Amino acid sequence: MDDRVFHLAAAPFEAARRVAILPAGHRARRLHGHGFRARVRAALPAHWAPFPGGETAALGDALATCVADLDYRDLNEHLAVPTDENLARWIRARLGVPGVASVGIRSTRDQGADLDALDHAHLWQRFRFEAAHCLPRVPAGHPCGRMHGHGFEVILHADQDLAGQDMGLDFDHLGSVWAPLQAELHLGCLNDLEGLANPTSELLAHWLWQRLKPALPALSWVSVYETVTAGCHYDGAHYRIWKEQRFEAALRLTAAPAADPRRRLHGHSYLLRLHLSAPLDQVLGWTVDYGDVKALFKPVYDRLDHHRLDELPGLAAADGAGLVHWIRRHCAAALPALDRIDLYETPGCGVSLCWGDLGPALPS
Repeated sequence: MDDRVFHLAAAPFEAARRVAILPAGHRARRLHGHGFRARVRAALPAHWAPFPGGETAALGDALATCVADLDYRDLNEHLAVPTDENLARWIRARLGVPGVASVGIRSTRDQGADLDALDHAHLWQRFRFEAAHCLPRVPAGHPCGRMHGHGFEVILHADQDLAGQDMGLDFDHLGSVWAPLQAELHLGCLNDLEGLANPTSELLAHWLWQRLKPALPALSWVSVYETVTAGCHYDGAHYRIWKEQRFEAALRLTAAPAADPRRRLHGHSYLLRLHLSAPLDQVLGWTVDYGDVKALFKPVYDRLDHHRLDELPGLAAADGAGLVHWIRRHCAAALPALDRIDLYETPGCGVSLCWGDLGPALPS
């Protein structure tokens, strides 16, 4: 599959709304408010930005300008039915950016909707439970072989063809489907549950899929965060894992105009997310050990963290697109299952390089 580069941007806004199409008595029919976050993913054409390397900032500026009309407003004055899906439509229609692949709205930290150009909606909601587990099949001495615990987070994703509808599934429906599993998982030991003798992230995602899909036909992915930096997606057939790393680095964007401050030496606290797709190891019950991903990536990480990026050998430009291509070249041999790299230079704003299945977006 060919490489695809997407630029990513996010912008917050505060607003009030009523959603009158919900059933009588629903709390969201009352006037209420959210700290919304809009996000956009775009395959921008060459020469769209003011200079090579300025794409992410230009996309962020365009999105911020667009949502400024919604900030500290009553959304019902702009949209008759201001659902997350319709807000995404409103932004998509007014953004004025070429190559937009999706526009998303996160109405709370734990729920939101992403809408593609064909009006296909990806609804997501996050749930959390506290549980113990151990992995009995890991090699001797592996820390996961000891009984320990996590604050697990699970995201349920539902894909729907809206065909012009104001909204898809109500988030309350996702919550009601999840509730029996919450009661079973929270403050328990996963190893004690039937079917979870070896509760890796992958097998937990599979276990959840089997129990949720009959009650939720629109379910498209189950995502399990084992820690805040690592987790697994499962779509009923395929497993994808991700591992996050953060690094601190300096750079200059030499293609920026002389008066642009980005031409000066500056820096970022970067968030890097590595995505890998691999078949399940039938003995260990995982695809790739998260710890192995971190260890195998470490030689590349050490060249990035607390360094000046525009002086890296073989890096033509230290902008996001240049960096993700450089990272891929330098870790492809060590991580053959790698098929997507997300790099954020500021929260929600960055670049994604994908050469496999795109997979679901994670909240940003």
